Parts: sequence; structure tokens; C-alpha cells
Amino acid sequence: MPHEYKSVYELVGEDAFVRLVAAFYRHVESDPVLRPVYPEADLSGAERRLRLFLIQYFGGPTTYSDERGHPRLRMRHAPFVIGEAERDAWLRNMLAALDETHIPEPAYSTMKDYFEKSASFMMNASPFGGMLRES
Repeated sequence: MPHEYKSVYELVGEDAFVRLVAAFYRHVESDPVLRPVYPEADLSGAERRLRLFLIQYFGGPTTYSDERGHPRLRMRHAPFVIGEAERDAWLRNMLAALDETHIPEPAYSTMKDYFEKSASFMMNASPFGGMLRES
């Protein structure tokens, strides 16, 4: 019998995303590099948006796009300077949250790979100062 592919969302369920994103934002609240990137005093809006995005990206309901349209991640993050320090802080906090949430394999590796790639993709500032140009 062939093995049926399950999405990450099917493998871990919605509660895992709730726990993951809550853990991530607990880290963000006290991160001196990352916290200034989130201008809202209350992080609950950002937390909800990230949770809905990740649920959708990893195979769950499309609530994010239903409410906000296409994710357009680089455009939505363009107002914020995201250099190596911000990327590294975001990734460090997200991977810590992933570990704390005890996401099982193969979902853990799939999510880790996505977070590592997307963190670098979101960079928009040169290590030499200034914003990077879109090609």
C-alpha cells in the first residue's frame, strides 16, 4: 500500500501552531534585536497573523489569505530593516520555539528548513548599510 503524504498541518494539528507561535512571541518580547522590529505595543495582532500564515503555508485552512489576500511576505516586511542581526534573532527565536513545542519528525525538519530559508529570504538590508534592491 503506497504511503499517503500528509501535510505538516495534518501531522501536528492546529494546536501545535498555536503553541509554536505563542512560544516564539514570548521570546520576541524580550529580544533586544527583534522586539524593535515589531512596532505594536501588543504583539497579539502579529501573533495571530503569523499563526494563520503558518497554518495556511503548512497545509491548513486558508484563513490568512481569506482575510489578508496573498501573503506577499517581502512587501509586507519592506518597511522594516531586516539585516543579518534581525534575521539571526528571528531564526534563533523561532528555532527555540520549535524545540520548546516538541514538534515531531518529519514535521520538525520540514518546518526548520522553511524557517531557515525564509529568514534569509526576508533580508532587505545590506551588511554594509542601506537597503538591498529587488532584482
